[in-house]
Amino acid sequence: MVIKSRAVVASGRGQPVEVVSIGIPEPGPGEVLVRVQACGVCHTDLHYREGGIGDDFPFLLGHEAAGVVEATGPGVTEVGENDFVVLNWRAVCGTCRACSRGRPWYCFDTGKAEQPMVMGDGTVLSPALGIGAFSERTLVHAGQCTKVDPAARPAVVSLLGCGVMAGVGAAINTAQVSRGDSVAVIGCGGVGDGSIMGARLAGASRIIAVDTDPTKLKWAEEFGATHAVNALEVDAVSGIKSLTGGHGADVVIDAVGRPETFQQAFYARDLAGTAVLVGVPTPELELRLPLIDVFARGGAIKSSWYGDCLPSRDFPVLADLYLQGRLPLEKFVTEEIALDQVEEAFVKMERGEVLRSVVVF
Repeated sequence: MVIKSRAVVASGRGQPVEVVSIGIPEPGPGEVLVRVQACGVCHTDLHYREGGIGDDFPFLLGHEAAGVVEATGPGVTEVGENDFVVLNWRAVCGTCRACSRGRPWYCFDTGKAEQPMVMGDGTVLSPALGIGAFSERTLVHAGQCTKVDPAARPAVVSLLGCGVMAGVGAAINTAQVSRGDSVAVIGCGGVGDGSIMGARLAGASRIIAVDTDPTKLKWAEEFGATHAVNALEVDAVSGIKSLTGGHGADVVIDAVGRPETFQQAFYARDLAGTAVLVGVPTPELELRLPLIDVFARGGAIKSSWYGDCLPSRDFPVLADLYLQGRLPLEKFVTEEIALDQVEEAFVKMERGEVLRSVVVF
């Protein structure tokens, strides 16, 4: 039996998205049908619409989601009907060389649903990050479902599915920020503010927000930034160094993902400090650094994939911290919108007017 669902689809590069009816098969082995309750509008979805991630149009957009399990396929034991879950795009296989070495957050063979979701004419859809959650329902791999406390508000904890987790994880998992560290975050959108929140949670003593938008710098302070640098008024590297005794920060996180911002992160860290790239660059971008500077400055240069998270470990903990009032996830939700407002939300995102628009079903 084919299940019908209203969904947001990107039909071609740069074209406005449409709300259409799609067909979803009943879950097969290892698959789960999820009734989506909320899905954040993430910059990655815009990258898909613009063709920056691939050309496998049409794309079924949406991936930062929470919902309830409606049905499971044969062999599914991780979740059951009526479980409240946050969706993730790291369904670890458990057997690849990363998993077998005890590093499942680097899994090289993450799972996704085998059966396709389709347009009304039978055209196969490419679900964003293997999820496709701008839809009343979606079909995913069982490992893409992580159970969290059902007391959590879907519009809030859905954001753990991508941007917030990427940011928090960049600080805690990748950079391993410690008590008393100084941390600078370049780019104060959703991922950057997640990094600020993660640094605060880890006990950083000084957290420096860097952006060109005064509104975003103000938002960053609400998530725990102790200092702000407006990069339109002050050179970012000089600004960070002036706030760290002239030395630079112990950790600098680039949440933008451009060569110029990563160079700033590289040079704004203290000797033997850590620079982390968590902002996602587009394929044509290239980085040039003098190799002698890489050698002489020491420390570490890291990229953070999805905040190096393990959803089964990290999502429930962060959801619990939110419910305890110790993690202000609700501050990321700028607005709640309907499914047919996604295109408008993309415009607001590009203008820097929102941290997150969240589609609520």
